[in-house]
Amino acid sequence: MYNIVGAMFAAESEAREALNTLAEAPKINGTTILQMSLVKRKNGELKLCDNFTSEYLTSKDTVKGGVIGGLIGLLGGPITALLGGAAGVLIGDAVDADNKLDSQDLIEQVAQRLEEGDMALIMLVDEADEGILDHRLVKYNTLVVRYDAETIAKEVEAAEKRAQELAEQNDD
Repeated sequence: MYNIVGAMFAAESEAREALNTLAEAPKINGTTILQMSLVKRKNGELKLCDNFTSEYLTSKDTVKGGVIGGLIGLLGGPITALLGGAAGVLIGDAVDADNKLDSQDLIEQVAQRLEEGDMALIMLVDEADEGILDHRLVKYNTLVVRYDAETIAKEVEAAEKRAQELAEQNDD
């Protein structure tokens, strides 16, 4: 199953170490990391710091991989204006004992969670067992969120459409 996985870090050193460690061995026990982008919230915007594309990425995966770029654009762009302050409260209530978020969509979770200076590793992963990647990230102080890549693709498309509609309304 293709998932978009977001791992959010407060410490830049841990985020970079995670990116490097995962890139060294992107395929383990049936879990393949196809793409990763490391982003940082800086001056209220999301900045791309680094990225990785696996040798295992195939042409059939590239469409799903484009979701990462769209997601990053939305997280740093107009989608944040669409999110209400209540989202942060709901997200805080949704954190369970395993340090995962389940109740809201990925765009809202990452946009609300990333504070100034925080970093996120956003990944396209082909995984049959979510525990494999979770185990690889457990040594870091990170919050992991995961969604089906096709669901996120639809969400990104809808958010882009809504942002365009808002831009058109503001032009009038």
